[in-house]
Amino acid sequence: MKLVVLSHYFPPEIGAPSARLYEMARHWVEVGHEVHVVTCFPNHPTGMIPDEYKGKKYMHEMLDGIHVHRNYVYATPNKGFIKKTLGHISFMFSSVLFSMRKIKKPDVVITSSPTFFSIFSGYWYSLRKKAPFVLEIRDLWPAAMIELGVMKKGAVTNILEKMELFFYRKSKKLIMVTKAFKDNVVYRGIDANKVHVITNGVNQEMFYPKDKNRSIIANYNLENKFVISYVGAHGISQNLNTILKVAKELAMKEKDIQFLFVGEGAEKDKLKNIVKEQQINNVTFIDSQPKEMIPEFYNASDLCLVPLKDIELFKTFIPSKMFEIMACGVPIVASLEGEAADILNQSKAAEVVKPDNAVEIKQAILKLKNDKSLYEFRKANGPAFVEQNYSRKKLAEKYLELISDI
Repeated sequence: MKLVVLSHYFPPEIGAPSARLYEMARHWVEVGHEVHVVTCFPNHPTGMIPDEYKGKKYMHEMLDGIHVHRNYVYATPNKGFIKKTLGHISFMFSSVLFSMRKIKKPDVVITSSPTFFSIFSGYWYSLRKKAPFVLEIRDLWPAAMIELGVMKKGAVTNILEKMELFFYRKSKKLIMVTKAFKDNVVYRGIDANKVHVITNGVNQEMFYPKDKNRSIIANYNLENKFVISYVGAHGISQNLNTILKVAKELAMKEKDIQFLFVGEGAEKDKLKNIVKEQQINNVTFIDSQPKEMIPEFYNASDLCLVPLKDIELFKTFIPSKMFEIMACGVPIVASLEGEAADILNQSKAAEVVKPDNAVEIKQAILKLKNDKSLYEFRKANGPAFVEQNYSRKKLAEKYLELISDI
């Protein structure tokens, strides 16, 4: 088959959307399919386009057998609702103007959202190319924006929700990343027979247990430290203020604990100011890292954190980083509820506590730090659990079966 995938995010950008689609596409190529990914020039999350892509409106390149069509985007840092929206809209137009006529006769058009506006491009592609339209939903949008307080429920969000349901109905297959997302759209009137769940997973060729990277230990003065890492977006969804409260309290008595915050995001400057003003001396901020360094930071850690803000919608979310961390054999302290909490409890690789609860997060950290047998038990369970249930290759095969049915 000839598959066209539209996504605002793709490597060399890091993050769950990029990793998911790249690894799916690579597997599809390996089993004999022709895959074209329509995306924008890489800029997330810093808003800076690498030198090799600057000044271009369109570029075609090959990445591990994948045809990658890169298009103009209004590049902006991952902060500020209006600027980010302009960036999304710019890709909506450029993907159609520059890429669509270059791809002949696709068998299926897959659009991954968010961003919301890329759905318009994908649907237009499918109509013009007379190809089935498959829609992958990683966030329920605009519901997430309303829950986070970025948008207020009203006339605009009502229109957006009607558009959302329109595209759901027009899709031949609707791929959701959680069971809760599927339940949500079926409850809202979408035919359950065309809604399928393909969760996020992990590439175990990249994420697996290994010795601590000595360069990381030396560069960040982590020798003889109990390292607790958060790796990912520094945004409102994670509410990392709570983690800073935990760090401040632990700094008083647990002198060997060091927190690493690895990544970028809209809240990062605010978090750094809190650390400076409150003189929290056991927190180190590290810039966003290349994809190949993420498993190195996980494996350099004694514990990893998976936090989510305490809002109802996030009970339906499954952070993909938790599969990567488990695959590396690093125990997790997760402060969240819902489907992700159920998976982590089933894995026996994590301590799961309530979201935004600094007291429980602190207690879970100390519990794992001080109970060596429990720590080793949690550590051992992760890799086997993801191999059995969340292998990216197995998920890519399931995805392909669904597409082939069309």
